[in-house]
Order: sequence, then C-alpha cells, then structure tokens
Amino acid sequence: MKISGLDIEFACLRAPAPIWRAEVSAEQWSGTARAVRESGGRLLSVWSTRRDATAWACAAYVTLEGLLWIELALAADKTYPDLAGLFPAANRMQRAAADLSGVHALGAQDRRPWLNHGAWPSDCFPLTQAPGAMQALPETALTDYPFVRVEGDGVHEIAVGPVHAGIIEPGHFRFSVVGEKVLRLEQRLGYTHKGTERRMTELEPLQAHRLAGRVSGDSTVAYAWAYCMALESAAACEIPARAAWLRALLLERERVANHLADLGALGNDAAFAFGLAQFSRLREDWLRLSKRAFGHRLMMDCVVPGGVACDVDAGLSGQLLGQCDAIEAEVQILRTVYEEHAGLQDRFMTTGRVSPALAAQLGLTGLAGRASAQAWDLRCDHAAPPYDTLQVRMATHSNGDVAARVSVRFDEVFESLRLIRQILAQLPAGAVHRELALPEEPSRGAGWIEGWRGELLVALELDSAVRGHRILRCHLHDPSWQNWPALEHAVIGNIVPDFPLINKSFNLSYSGQDL
Repeated sequence: MKISGLDIEFACLRAPAPIWRAEVSAEQWSGTARAVRESGGRLLSVWSTRRDATAWACAAYVTLEGLLWIELALAADKTYPDLAGLFPAANRMQRAAADLSGVHALGAQDRRPWLNHGAWPSDCFPLTQAPGAMQALPETALTDYPFVRVEGDGVHEIAVGPVHAGIIEPGHFRFSVVGEKVLRLEQRLGYTHKGTERRMTELEPLQAHRLAGRVSGDSTVAYAWAYCMALESAAACEIPARAAWLRALLLERERVANHLADLGALGNDAAFAFGLAQFSRLREDWLRLSKRAFGHRLMMDCVVPGGVACDVDAGLSGQLLGQCDAIEAEVQILRTVYEEHAGLQDRFMTTGRVSPALAAQLGLTGLAGRASAQAWDLRCDHAAPPYDTLQVRMATHSNGDVAARVSVRFDEVFESLRLIRQILAQLPAGAVHRELALPEEPSRGAGWIEGWRGELLVALELDSAVRGHRILRCHLHDPSWQNWPALEHAVIGNIVPDFPLINKSFNLSYSGQDL
C-alpha cells in the first residue's frame, strides 16, 4: 500500500483485518497525518516504544483502506512533530507518552502531565525502567494542576471528584458556570493508572491475554480478542473458523449486556426509576445465562490465544436463542415506553449535543460517534471473520444528543440479537482452538476490534526466542481516549444537573487503558 504523494512502503501484517505498518521519517510522519486528515481518515492512537537505545514514536490511523501503523525513530532529544494541530484527540495521548516514556511532541501547546499524579518523579519514565525499579523510587510532592480559568461577572467554579459517590472510578471535573449553565468543563483523569502496559512486558506472551481481558471489565471479550488477534498476527497463526464465530458470539453478548445496563441507568438519571428496574432485571438474566453457558458472568478468560476456551452444544444453543427472543420482546416494549414518555424525552432531546461537524473534528468514535453521524463500525467497514459474512447493519443517528445515543443503543441491541441468532444458526463445525507457536524471530502484530464502546487497538512487539519470547511492548488503546474530550464540549450550554445524564449517555471508561 502507498499514500499519494509520500514515498512510504507499507508492509501488510498477517491479520484478519487490513493492517499496514511502516517506518517513516519526520517529514513522512507529518505528511501521513495531513494525508489522512485530508482524505477523511481518523487518528486512532499515539504511543511510544523503545528498542535497544532508540526511542520510537508510533501512531495508528484509520482510513478507508484499513489501519496504518507508522513508527518514527527519535533523535537524542526524543521529540517528534506534534499531531494535535490536525487531530485534537492526540493531545492527551501525547501527554501520556511523555509521562510514560519521556518522548515529547515538538510544538505541542499543552504539555501538562496527564498520567503522573506525583506517583513518580518527573524525570523518571516507567516504560524505560528495569523490572522492580519503580518500587525503589522516592515519594514525590504533589504539584498544582493548572486548570484553565474562566472569568467574568457571575462566573464561579464547581469542582467534582476525584472521589465520587457510589462505586464509579475516580475522575476530577472542573465546571465553570453562571448560575446553573455550564460555560466550560475541564477534566483531569489518570487516577486509575495501574501500570498495565509496564506489567505486560513482565508476562509470558501466551498468558498476557488474561491481563488484557482485565483492562476494563465491561470489555473483557473485546480486549482479550484484540490481544489474541495481535499475538496470532505476530505468530502467523490462523484460528479455526468455529473459534472465530464463537468469539463473535461472545462479543455480541458483551455488547447487549452493556447496552441493557446503560439504558436502565439513563432512565434513572432522568428520574425514571422504572427503566432502571426493568433493564437491570433483563441484564441480570442475561449475565446469569452467560455464567451458566461460559463459566463467568462477564465471559472473562473465554477468549484465549489460538481460539476460545468454550463451546456451545445444541442444548445450550437453544437456551441462548430462547433468551434472545424473550429479551427482544421486552426491550421492544421498553423502547416504546421510553419514546412515549414525555418527561423522559424532554430530558433526552437536545441535551448534550455534539454536532456531526464537531464530532468529525474531535474524532468521536464508537456508538457516541455513530449517534453524531460518524458512520464508522469495524464490523461493517473492515470486517474480520465472521463479520465479513454477517452483513452487520450499522446503527447511526445525526442529532448527536442524549436521545440519539439512546436510539443507537436500542438499535444496536436489536442488531446484536439478530447477529447472535445468525451466528448460532450458521456456526461451523470443527475445533475451537489451535496451538500457537511463538515466532523464533522478533515480530509484531496488531489486534483491532469493535467493542461495545468503540474500536480497541492492541499493538504488540515480541522479542526473539533467543531472548526468551518476551513481550517488548504491548500498547492497548481504548476509545475513551478519543471520547472523553468530546464530553467536555457536549456539556457546554447545558445545566449542571444534566451532566450525569450526558456523562452516562457516553459511559466512557476511567480505567479503559489506564486513563
């Protein structure tokens, strides 16, 4: 593959999805970003890696042709051209790379720390440290985080978090308001940084899928599949057809479970407790059958390198199909209730709107992006087996408000139920697992999966057999990185009491890859 006007030779990775990789110069690094932007593509992720004594900046872009993974070798100053001017979503990713690896985007306007909350010295970088070195570091004093101030008559600030009521994870939100109208919201996340990517380098490649599946519990299937796809790509391992279909079955059940939970929570945030009660009941039934069928309510550890650790027989298939029919009938009734409830619709409609133009500028992705006319879904655009034969119907909307995000969730529930039925009806015979042999030479692989929240990426680098088949670098990317900044814009002009509703309509992850 080639990019018009740039002399870059991309090598195609052996993966179910179209993924290309290339090493580039600084000029090509910037030229690729401009070319992708001009052609309507999107930035997926920015991260850093290190090989021997050389630091590298990495970026992944989504285009109509597939995923482009480019790498730039950095000089002694460890700088690379800024991407945030073209792709605003790059800002926090670049700041995270600076915190973890000491590489910096040249020309970036915002260089505040993102992940480092005083947990390690500013001149220490976790991804460059030897095993055990981080535990020996001295404690550092906390420093003030310079929030952007909004001034004027009647303007005041409301600081929320990082500790919240209930069981949600920590995040700090600084509202600048006049009365109850929000003028600006600024977030500070990173409180749940667990060192996942550092820990991945200490695990055996054939065991690291278990940690990947625990990055974010609501996306355990998606993350485990993305990691296993990356490992299988690096090892040139093609999994059995039945295993791929079972992975899709698990992924669609994960999607339904999360949408049921959020539809209930959205009703509750609009003072409609009936919706929470009904959808919670349906989700609990759904999770209990997952436990009986696959050994875990969230289906954790079901996706393994080389295939899956579970199977379905005729009896179990009948139970799964019967539940799909029962859930669909009840969700159809509840959708009518939601749409005909005047008080609920008054809270949903026009609230937390992200226009299609703003969504495109910010790189809004996943279900939130599709609710703002961003018609991207890997199951449709770059479908890996078995989605290449399932003909997924993408759910989209153009209003970009809470009501649109609710509508997309309903549509995706019904589509996932249809897909589950189709998967069970067409499930091919054969093995569900194939032994995976790690490559003898250093290798790379990538996994790219449409989770329920949006697209996940796992970029994996393996060392050679001579040095013990270890993981050199495993970068995991969550769609929440793109979508959290969009939430800051969605709340502008709304009243403070609507923030929980707007926030839940996105339902972004605090820990989805160590935010």
